[in-house]
Amino acid sequence: MKKELKHLIVIMLLSLGFVSCHDDLDQSPIDPDSFTEEDVFANATEAKGALAKLYASLALTGQQGPSGQADIADIDEGFSQYSRMLFNLNELTTDHAVVGWGDAGLPDLHGQYWSGSNDFSEAMYYRLAQEVSFCNSFIGNAAALTDAEVSNFIAEARFLRAFAYYNLMDLYGSVPLVTEVTTDLPSQASRTELFNFVESELLAIQGELKPGRSNEYGRVDEVAAWALLSKLYLNAEVWTGSARYTDCVTYSNNVINSGYSINMNDANGNGTAYDELFLADNDTNGAQDEFIFALNFDGLRSQTYGGTTFLVHAAIGGSMDATEFGVNGGWAGIRTTKNLVEKFAANIDDLNAALGTQSDWGLVGDGTPNGWDGPDTEMFQTGSNQFGLYVDLTDGFMKFRFNEDWGNNYGDDDPQDGALENGGGNIPVTAGTYYITLDLNALTYTITPFTADKRGMFYSDGQNLEIESIPPFENGYAVTKFKNVDSDGFQGSDAAGDFVDSDLPLIRLAEIYLNYAEATVRGGGGDLGLATMKINELRERATGGAFANISSGDITLDFILDERSKELYWEGQRRTDLIRYDYFTTDAYLWPFKGNEPAGTSVSSFRNLFPLPTSIITVNPNLSQNEGY
Repeated sequence: MKKELKHLIVIMLLSLGFVSCHDDLDQSPIDPDSFTEEDVFANATEAKGALAKLYASLALTGQQGPSGQADIADIDEGFSQYSRMLFNLNELTTDHAVVGWGDAGLPDLHGQYWSGSNDFSEAMYYRLAQEVSFCNSFIGNAAALTDAEVSNFIAEARFLRAFAYYNLMDLYGSVPLVTEVTTDLPSQASRTELFNFVESELLAIQGELKPGRSNEYGRVDEVAAWALLSKLYLNAEVWTGSARYTDCVTYSNNVINSGYSINMNDANGNGTAYDELFLADNDTNGAQDEFIFALNFDGLRSQTYGGTTFLVHAAIGGSMDATEFGVNGGWAGIRTTKNLVEKFAANIDDLNAALGTQSDWGLVGDGTPNGWDGPDTEMFQTGSNQFGLYVDLTDGFMKFRFNEDWGNNYGDDDPQDGALENGGGNIPVTAGTYYITLDLNALTYTITPFTADKRGMFYSDGQNLEIESIPPFENGYAVTKFKNVDSDGFQGSDAAGDFVDSDLPLIRLAEIYLNYAEATVRGGGGDLGLATMKINELRERATGGAFANISSGDITLDFILDERSKELYWEGQRRTDLIRYDYFTTDAYLWPFKGNEPAGTSVSSFRNLFPLPTSIITVNPNLSQNEGY
């Protein structure tokens, strides 16, 4: 079904040739001589092809892909793709990402000093305006068809228009509200008016969209409307001044009970199913059961320099091997800050306390926390003559010792065999966090690298955790979350390694779990026990076990924000989350080069919104620029 939708998209790109013009939210598609609206809307089959263009406008950038006939003028076509710009505006402006490229306007984003003529905020406005225009045109023309299925198509178009306005409201605040194709210069709607429109549209179409899980993969159903309402209500207090957390709980609960499910299929056997969400076969490996609204990509049939092609290539640099990611090379651009990396640090004391009773057997050596002079780092008894310990080691050596008595110690004369000898040789170790076991029955041991939360997917070899300057690429850990390989490790469909197959979730069930929890803590009347259970479901997937589970007493607003960061990083959510917590511009939370200062600093609160494009303000006297610009 994914391939069928992508095939439709390609047909439409070749046959429609819609072109964007830069005129507010009254943009209208300009049809080539060989195309007429009568052809497209002759029947339901043709209308379905036109519907594909509405989805394609978010995934692709023009008529022929990956470049050459762009929808948006005056910007590099690859830059203009929706989710690539969403990354730039909602992730690059936060603690989640930095980029070393010097393209005009790009460094401004992480430094939070952009202007009204910023190419990227301007292009995002045009992309969303174009989507509104396309949807308006489709809705107006499809209304004349009597086929029963067309009512579903129209509801999907209304969802996509509401989604575009959701983004416009989030990013720009007050923009024109246009619901039909017109050449009149539109007036500016307030943020509250936009909120009310999006809400009313989603409530109206929920019964017109297909039931949950019954539509083709890649197309939205009624659950997508509930999920977008969940997101809308979670941010209502910021956007309108009136809290709607009870409504957020209601619609989050609808989604939770809808039939979508968290992917727990660890197809590649690495101990967690989380990474399956971002692989080349995430339309079939189980991840699709979690995706409520996703952008579809195919390395052969829907090529773009945005989307997951951007997320994979741009994150590869330094000593990284691009072939491990299923592509032919890296663009050495985007990395992350220490703020994100450190959220994944394990609480070793809590992990060890859960193992059992502290024993007299311990570790000693210059690779252990207390060196050769001790005291020994004591292990925990996990069974009869069985011991375990989570520990941070440094480069050096270690041995096992009983009660700090050199008369009773074990080492390994051949560190390759994992067998211990009484008084044996020093065991070499390297820096890192490990889970170490000691079996006195078999006289064996294990030293296993340990990552408590496997959602933290970073490349650190040759990379500096601290970012002293944003170029070069080696400053900041690289992110390995997105890959163009499938669950069996095979490269995506583009044998040349240029373009990526992995689909990109815009809304998935895990986010709605976290929406429910946050709205509950903020007074929305939800069930804190259910919120705890759902968060533990995500944490168990992330760790491969229940050892990191939390209780309801652990759930605070800051805890949820950190969980959102760990679960959703690089998925286009972070700026919106930080604004909701009043952390985006204030000094309550800092990260490297926030406010263009190495240690981070606060910026003026007007940067909670992006400016309307200067070019738009110039041609439409009905519009007022956002404060501060």
